[in-house]
Amino acid sequence: MKNIISLLILLFTISINAQTEENPVVWKTSVEKISDTQFDLIFTAKILDKWHLYSQYNPEDASLPLVISISEEENNFNLIGKAKESETHKEYTEIWEKDEIFFKEKATITQRIQLTNKEITTVKLNLFAQVCKEACIQIEEDFTFSLNGKTVVQKAIILDDKSKTLTKKLKLDLKNTALLKANSDDKSESKNTLFNIFFLGFIGGLLALLTPCVFPMIPLTVSFFTKQSQSKSKGITNAVLYGLFIVIIYILLSLPFHFLDSLDPEILNTISTNIWLNIFFFVVLIFFSFSFFGFYEITLPSSWGDKMDSASSIGGIIGIFFMALTLAIVSFSCTGPILGSLLAGSLTSDGGAMQLTAGMTGFGMALALPFALFALFPSLLNSLPKSGGWLNTTKVILGFLELALAFKFLSNSDLVGHWDLLKREIFIGIWVVIFIGLALYLLGKIKFPHDSPIKKLSFSRISFGVLTIAFVIYLVPGVMKNPTWNQNLLSGFPPPQFYSIYEQASDCPLGLNCYKDFDEGLAAAKEANKPILLDFTGWACVNCRKMEENVWSEPAIYNLLKNEYILISLYVDDNEKELPKEQQFNYLKANGKIKKINTVGDKWATFQAINFKTASQPYYVLMNADLEILNVPQQYTDRDTYYNWLKESLLLFKKK
Repeated sequence: MKNIISLLILLFTISINAQTEENPVVWKTSVEKISDTQFDLIFTAKILDKWHLYSQYNPEDASLPLVISISEEENNFNLIGKAKESETHKEYTEIWEKDEIFFKEKATITQRIQLTNKEITTVKLNLFAQVCKEACIQIEEDFTFSLNGKTVVQKAIILDDKSKTLTKKLKLDLKNTALLKANSDDKSESKNTLFNIFFLGFIGGLLALLTPCVFPMIPLTVSFFTKQSQSKSKGITNAVLYGLFIVIIYILLSLPFHFLDSLDPEILNTISTNIWLNIFFFVVLIFFSFSFFGFYEITLPSSWGDKMDSASSIGGIIGIFFMALTLAIVSFSCTGPILGSLLAGSLTSDGGAMQLTAGMTGFGMALALPFALFALFPSLLNSLPKSGGWLNTTKVILGFLELALAFKFLSNSDLVGHWDLLKREIFIGIWVVIFIGLALYLLGKIKFPHDSPIKKLSFSRISFGVLTIAFVIYLVPGVMKNPTWNQNLLSGFPPPQFYSIYEQASDCPLGLNCYKDFDEGLAAAKEANKPILLDFTGWACVNCRKMEENVWSEPAIYNLLKNEYILISLYVDDNEKELPKEQQFNYLKANGKIKKINTVGDKWATFQAINFKTASQPYYVLMNADLEILNVPQQYTDRDTYYNWLKESLLLFKKK
């Protein structure tokens, strides 16, 4: 027990803002001294009636949880565990289909800290939270606490006239905003995306089963359980437990990324547009692909496997768990590259940690399935093909696929950085070379270090070789100026069609006329008396490319976009392109914090957040030149829905 010195130092920072619908939470702060180096920093919130402030324990894929972190400039103290919360409420929400945890009317949140420098007299904590009624408002603010009882003098934030003008200009006087709140399609999209990632993870697990590190373990492990146990039912139970523990182990691998996501809800989303992290993933996948080719092995320290193997001899459930952990470790040279691709692909998507967990769950289930299945039906073991050179062939094929995937991440960096190095035709050309290499390998024309001598090509190998050649033929027109066909099946992987080595009619999707500045597009809409399609997009946005190449390319939709609408495409991830000096400014957020608007991405991401209360892409809004919303916004959807949405909105526009 710690010797607690009862000394209270009360410091209240009274908010000067009135509590309104736009500011539904008023905060007060205080400090309680525990010892010379430990303090409790206390947040007290008064919450407007019918508004909910969400707890730090609110579940994933629901309203954003409260997060307390150390402010960026602080380095003289550490947080001790998670903050303690006052009474919370739990209620099922149909929108999210989950029990949400929140505060009503009032909240007290206590965060204990440990000083690393006793000389400091003030500390700063950052609080991020979300408060909701019909709509949601995000709160992010730095709070300064005095540790010696003296009043903290807050520095006054003074905006220059240019910043005041441009801040005001960024906020639109939108009409008919009730339609913005009516859009809930993103939830079903999120569920579909999670299922797709789960399915891809499952496919990855099935591929891992066909590698030489895992496949030979199936009959050995199943036979071990069924023969070791005194009864058949006991052996089956142990094998099923073994499979269950494999799934749990791979799910556990994703948990640290949920911790990162909870520290900053945007941290994983920003990965998709971070140039250097995408380059890192490119290098990692290249490294993994050459491992699959057999030039070297990627293994975890052998001591880890030895320790887990010895622990597995304990027996019982614990012993079975360590056997599963041993498999995960010793098979890493084969599963590691596949998991690396899953990690990179999940974290560079909008779903972040949740998608990673879905993928890991699918991967673990596929890996565990044969152990449970063959334990239930041991006679099926006789139908398994014998281990042999085909296992190494599977590894090499995966190596070629890893190599092709790696260039997607390099392309992301090139697009966001505006380097103009990996244009669409160059990207497709690299894929053509990679898959020609795969075809030559399958047809026995090239070999890798661990390949066995080929006396005769098998039917399956020839078939895969022919399919690969067919895929190369499908790719080849993509390097030409006027391709015979577009590679729409690959939408989202290659760079957009307008990012070309050949001269294009415009730098907009499909050669359409578009504006990349809202004010310019608005002026054009007024002059032409046409409705506006506001397109929030991103250079590294896969679903944006899919919409442009698969949905916008539909002749009926294309004609509407070309002839009936003014298209304004705003790239929210364009963080390398600086605004002209006269357009850079300091934006004063509702919580009193300053956000520097220096790049095109800064401007349009902030523009989207303050006017449409969302940060998703693609995000499509239809409005007229008087800033009246015409219809419910759309996101990633199918051709028929999008066409009907455009037609219906056009009729509404003409009636006004």
